[in-house]
Amino acid sequence: MRSWLVGLGVAVGAMVLTWALLVVLARRLPPGPLRDLAEFIPSCVTTVRRLREDSRVPRGARVAIVLAGLWVASPIDLIPEFLPVIGPLDDVVVVALALRFAARRVPREVLLEAWPGDPRLLLRLLGASSTDPADDAR
Repeated sequence: MRSWLVGLGVAVGAMVLTWALLVVLARRLPPGPLRDLAEFIPSCVTTVRRLREDSRVPRGARVAIVLAGLWVASPIDLIPEFLPVIGPLDDVVVVALALRFAARRVPREVLLEAWPGDPRLLLRLLGASSTDPADDAR
């Protein structure tokens, strides 16, 4: 039992260190794709928390968002968090899919209000809006 608890502690510690590394990289990297990737997980965690509390988000979208948040917080992953660079990729994919699902049910303005990072990254993730003719013209 003790070895199981030690293993769990190591896994949680590795996950927290990976997140801390992402936050530090997001602040120190020059603007570009690497910085966008480093900012993505912290921005997603904040967005999940904000959308979970927003009354304008329908129940189905809220459930998908909460499940994505639990996936990110869970120490059990398809790709272990302690692997540098590729460790958080499964989290990125799950949160991106949940946000795309929510984007079909939640007004885009609500998503943009909840997103703390660069809005162009979220807009790139969500794709063109089917309700906005200006997006379809691009």
